[in-house]
Amino acid sequence: MFGFTEEQIASFGLTFGVGGFMLYMLFIIGQLARESKAGKFGTFVLFLGLAFGMVGFAAKFIIQPISGS
Repeated sequence: MFGFTEEQIASFGLTFGVGGFMLYMLFIIGQLARESKAGKFGTFVLFLGLAFGMVGFAAKFIIQPISGS
C-alpha cells in the first residue's frame, strides 16, 4: 500500500498508534484524578498505578537500539 511493506506499516502503527493511545490514556487518568478531586498525592498514586505498565513499553524503544536487536 502506497509503496510500503507490511512490516513498515505494522512498525509505524505500533510506534505511533500505540504511542498516541498511551497519551490518550494519560489524559483519561488526568481527567479521572481531577473529577474525583484526588489531590496531589492521589493524582500521583493514580498515575503511578495506572500508567506504570506504559513504562515498559516506552523503555523498549530505548533498550532495543542499545542492545542491537
